[in-house]
Amino acid sequence: MLRVGLTGGIGSGKSAVATRLAARGAVIVDSDRIAREVVAPGSAGLAEIVAAFSDRILDADGALDRAALGALVFGDETARLRLEAITHPRVRARAAELFATASADAVVVNDVPLLVEVGLAPTYHLVVVVQTAVATRLERLERDRGMPRAEAERRIAAQADDARRRAAADVVLDNDGRLDELHVAVDALWRDRLLPYERNVRERRAVRVGTSRVALTEPDPTWPQQYARLAARIGHAVAPADLRVDHIGSTAVPGLAAKDVIDVQLTVPSLADADGPLADRLADAGFPRLPGEWWDSPRPAGSGRWEKRLHGSADPARPVHLHLRVAGSPGWRYALLMRDHLRADPDQRAAYLLVKRELAASAPDSGAYATAKDPWFDEEHLRAEEWAAQTGWRP
Repeated sequence: MLRVGLTGGIGSGKSAVATRLAARGAVIVDSDRIAREVVAPGSAGLAEIVAAFSDRILDADGALDRAALGALVFGDETARLRLEAITHPRVRARAAELFATASADAVVVNDVPLLVEVGLAPTYHLVVVVQTAVATRLERLERDRGMPRAEAERRIAAQADDARRRAAADVVLDNDGRLDELHVAVDALWRDRLLPYERNVRERRAVRVGTSRVALTEPDPTWPQQYARLAARIGHAVAPADLRVDHIGSTAVPGLAAKDVIDVQLTVPSLADADGPLADRLADAGFPRLPGEWWDSPRPAGSGRWEKRLHGSADPARPVHLHLRVAGSPGWRYALLMRDHLRADPDQRAAYLLVKRELAASAPDSGAYATAKDPWFDEEHLRAEEWAAQTGWRP
């Protein structure tokens, strides 16, 4: 099963995205609808809200007057948090029940207005954000819902802004254009990413990072943000264990061109721990283990291979190498030392970039490219150790 979180600001049009995904075959779990169910007349949720806010928030028939409640909580953070403490646990519990009823090969889309605000992003394989200009959203709320402009502005101000949503988003769907343009984007997302991603998760299959000629990507300022989303998912997958997660490799060093693969290091107590239930939890989260034996080239050469476990990504649009290394081991320390030294030394960073470009232009494939870098790293390791000794660096 693939779990997709769908969100967007009020009036952004995420319901239109959910409707289109449902037409393609997705199972939709609508948290707005659930939120109404858990406060229906006679429910424990409604009784608790009345106890907290008085019967002023009931209409003449004893049902929740959502407009009256909204007038109380929007603009009053304390009141809003009090309401959320009543409703959110009930909504999450009911959503979990609906997820559990979906088939093993389903793409389940959870439409959650406050996904970012309540910190749910790491619980999904993918987060899709529908983004629309505030002016357009205000116009839609006034036109389609009859909402007074001042009320619409208060609702928008009470939610996360676009920058915060983009930081949580693996996919951003712009919805400032025509509906048919939105449908084209949703259909492409379904066909090219969601369906193959679901199949890869179900089959425990990682996306293959090609061994063809190396293609370097210019430095991407979003690599650290992409890593942060991956790290949050990994942390959620391995909980309650509190394991260290680090961004390593070239995409972790500002200014370096690199293969567009995010390298992540997960610190484990032992390789036996890496081979246990932890491997299954990572696979369930979209990071299946790569078959075979994996190790790092030792520095200096000839000192015995540095064994590790390697996982990949089931997401066809985001290649990942997830290295599981034992805390304090030589390979674990080396990955952190190289990253930190290159971050700290602009001259060595420039030298490494030159080496990478020269080798990428001449190496016949990724394997040859990696091997050809060994002599440079043998020397860089010595420089980095000197730097560590001079600065008192610790991993």
